[in-house]
Amino acid sequence: MLCGKISLCVNTEILDEYEEILAQKTNSEVASNVVEAIARLHTTVYQEIYVHFGLIHDDEDDNKFVDCAVSASAAYIVTNDKHYNVLKDLPWPKIAVVNIQEFLRLL
Repeated sequence: MLCGKISLCVNTEILDEYEEILAQKTNSEVASNVVEAIARLHTTVYQEIYVHFGLIHDDEDDNKFVDCAVSASAAYIVTNDKHYNVLKDLPWPKIAVVNIQEFLRLL
């Protein structure tokens, strides 16, 4: 069971990707509005990235999420993307990788 505050950790690079994917699924106006709403949520934490760890090799674009999670001392990365499973075998960082169903059970 999760105790405490749940936050979404983002940075400009992550918000840009969200907007790009949303624009593909909807349109640019909707995508911009959704990303702006995400950025303004009181549970959204903007996290600067100072170190790039390069832990994911199969899809290096995914590293922005890992770097953000490490910098924010996140407990979880919630994703259904199998590229993140490499983190489960690393001694560091100790960030649990869970899919959305597992995360919902933790709530």
